[in-house]
Amino acid sequence: MSAIQIPSELIDLRDSVKSFIEREIVPIEAKYAQELQETGTIANAEEEKKKIRKRSAELGFYTLHMSEELGGGGLSYLGQILVHEEVSRSGSLLARRGSVLASVEGPTPILAPCTPEQRQRYLDPLMRAEKEMCFALTEPGAGSDATQIKTKAEQKNGSFIISGTKHFITHGAEADFCVVFAVTDPEKRARGGITAFFVDKGTPGFEVARIQRTASTVDRPAELVFDNVEVPAENMLGEFGNGFYAAMGWINGGRLHIAASALGIAQHLLDKMVEYAKTRVAFGHPIGKNQYVQGMVVDSWCELESARSFVYEMASRIDDGADGRREAAAAKLVATEMVGRVADRAIQVYGGNGFMTEMMIEPYWREVRAMRLYEGTSEILRTNIAKTLGL
Repeated sequence: MSAIQIPSELIDLRDSVKSFIEREIVPIEAKYAQELQETGTIANAEEEKKKIRKRSAELGFYTLHMSEELGGGGLSYLGQILVHEEVSRSGSLLARRGSVLASVEGPTPILAPCTPEQRQRYLDPLMRAEKEMCFALTEPGAGSDATQIKTKAEQKNGSFIISGTKHFITHGAEADFCVVFAVTDPEKRARGGITAFFVDKGTPGFEVARIQRTASTVDRPAELVFDNVEVPAENMLGEFGNGFYAAMGWINGGRLHIAASALGIAQHLLDKMVEYAKTRVAFGHPIGKNQYVQGMVVDSWCELESARSFVYEMASRIDDGADGRREAAAAKLVATEMVGRVADRAIQVYGGNGFMTEMMIEPYWREVRAMRLYEGTSEILRTNIAKTLGL
C-alpha cells in the first residue's frame, strides 16, 4: 500500500461505494449471469446503467468529483482515485464507467463556466442523471494533436454555424447533447481560436453518422457530423476562443480516473489469478505450486503495489497544489502500462480457459488495451513529461 496516510473519512466513503455496489448492483447483474458468460457483455447494459446513475445521483456518489459550488461533493483527487479504484475492483460490468461514478456522459468541471440559463438547461439535469452528454473534440485528422481540429464555427446573424466531423466520440450516440469544440479563429487556433458550444440532439444538421466498432465489448464510440448546424450565441460555453484551454484543464481529472480504474481492474484480475492458481489442478497439484505461475502472480502483485503507491502520491501532490499536468500524465502512464501486463499474465495463468468468454478474463484484456490510447497515448504522455523535465 501507499505510504500516504489516507484520511478515515475517505476510507469510509470508499466502503460506502463498495456497499452500494454489493447491495444494489450485484443482484441486478446476477440476472444476466448466463448472458455474461456467453457473450462477455450485457445487451441492455445502457438501460440498466441509466437506472444506476439516477440512484447514485440520489445518494451523492455520481457527483462526488464536482465542486460544492456546483452542487457536487468537492471530493479531493485522492478521494476520487479511491472510489474509482473501488468501482473497478468490484468486477461488476454495470458498476463500471459511467454508472456509479460519472464519466463522459455525466457532469464535468469543464461546465463550471455555465451561465445560469445553461446550468438550468444542461448542468443541473446532468447532476441529477436526467440527461447525458458527450465530449466532442477528436476528429479523423486530429487525435493526439487536438490543436489541428478542422470543425469550424462561423458567426452569422447572432448565431454560430458549425460544420465538421467528429469521431471516436464515446457516448456520442446516446447523448442528449454534445459539448462541441470548433475553430472560431483559424489564425489563433489553440491559442485563443477554439470555442466550445452546446449542441442539442435533434438540432437540424446534426446527426450520428455511424457507430464505430472496437475490440472492446463496452466501447461503441460514434462518428458525429455537423452540417451547417445553427446554434444561438447563448449556447457558447465559457469565453470565446477559450475552448481548447478548458478542454486541457479538464484532462488532468480524466487521466487520474483512468489510472484509478487501471488499479482497480489490476486488483480484480490479481484476485482472480490467485484464486484460480489455488484451485486449478494440473499434473496432480494446484498450478499455484508451479514456479512459472508463481512468478506471473508475484510480478503482478509487485507491479500493482508499486503503481498504486505512485498514483496515490501523484493525486496527493495535485491536492497539495501541484500544477497537475505532469502528475496526471505520469499516473495514467504508469497505471495503464501496468494493467496491460497484468491482464496478459491473467490470460496466461488461466491458460486456454483465460481465452474463453465464460471466465470473464479476456474482456478485460481487450478493454485495458484501449487505456493506453485515450486521454493521451502512452507516447504522448512520455513526451509531455519529458518537457516538464527540461528535455
